[in-house]
Amino acid sequence: MSDDYSIERTRKYTMKLREVLKELPPACSEFFRGIEQTTSILTRYGYALDLRLFLKFLLGTELCEGVEKFGSIDYKILGAVTAEHIERFLEYIALYPDESDPNEEDPELISNGERGKARKLSSIRAFYKYLYKKGRISANPAALVDAPKLHERSIIRLEPDEVAKLLDLIDSGAGLTDAQKRFHNQTKVRDAAIVTLFLGTGMRISELVGLNMDDVDFMQNEVRIVRKGGNQDVLVFGSEVRRALLDYMLRREGIRAEEGHEKALFLSLQNKRITVRAVEQLVKKYAKLAAPLKKISPHKLRSTYGTTLYRETGDIYLVADVLGHKDVNTTRKHYAAISQDRRRTAAEVVKLRDAEAEKPNDLFDGIDETKADVLRDTGSEAEDKRNEE
Repeated sequence: MSDDYSIERTRKYTMKLREVLKELPPACSEFFRGIEQTTSILTRYGYALDLRLFLKFLLGTELCEGVEKFGSIDYKILGAVTAEHIERFLEYIALYPDESDPNEEDPELISNGERGKARKLSSIRAFYKYLYKKGRISANPAALVDAPKLHERSIIRLEPDEVAKLLDLIDSGAGLTDAQKRFHNQTKVRDAAIVTLFLGTGMRISELVGLNMDDVDFMQNEVRIVRKGGNQDVLVFGSEVRRALLDYMLRREGIRAEEGHEKALFLSLQNKRITVRAVEQLVKKYAKLAAPLKKISPHKLRSTYGTTLYRETGDIYLVADVLGHKDVNTTRKHYAAISQDRRRTAAEVVKLRDAEAEKPNDLFDGIDETKADVLRDTGSEAEDKRNEE
């Protein structure tokens, strides 16, 4: 990811965070200043949205009687919050009205499952942990609330034949609507390079969108990226990725990008750096045709790469390193289940009895049972005699 893209994204979300902070009480501003050095801007922005929702909920409780705006909630009220209040909040966000919906009488409902609740509880825990550590409150009620049980989700990935079909569809445009076909010749080389990069390196969508042309080294078959958290890394790509990137690069060098987007590797039809949303849409467009029963996203293409790499190598540490997981347990949690495929193979490979050994009984089919017993006994005596000899 380029430095200029990273800087621009940080600037964008910093401004968005500041807009949210205008609504929040001073305690939140103190919290975000305190965690600035140890968290990313995206993490802080996510915390801000979750805390805004929590404080709006508190405004409707007995704790905030007489308080008109949740921005006026002070340390005294925050210190009076109990574990029960937080548990009631988690119950509330399971299904609640969308306040941004213009239809006030019958607004859209927003739901949160176990993962949405866990994330919002994590934000509240971070907030209360900070306030307690700084002595702003005398107890930490969030620490007493159990996190929702997270059920394991199966990995959705493409099988080898689906990968081949996906790449063929990008090349041919078969199955696209007439409207989509109008732009297909302009975008198919770019789209093939994007999808091949996901499938051949396992990079994240944010890492791909942030690529600059000079991040690709065809001499070493390497691409430089910036991981989550800002650390630089280098991924090595294979011959198929190389061919797809070279095909696109030949076209890219002939495109004049808009001002401020000259360095960007992947461009939109407006000749600006392609957005995360645009990449999600193009992957969805082709994947719907290649694997209609699966909901495929760029992250699922990353999972496909991780799955394939683990199947081929069996090295969970290598998979963790290439995917940029800081903790190998994260990788193991997602990909170790694939070993079940190997267990199924093992179950078929190991034979307890040779199939030929089951056939002798067929020789006695249709024979009178008494005669069959005599023949079996005779056969046993003959076998015993051979063994003695």
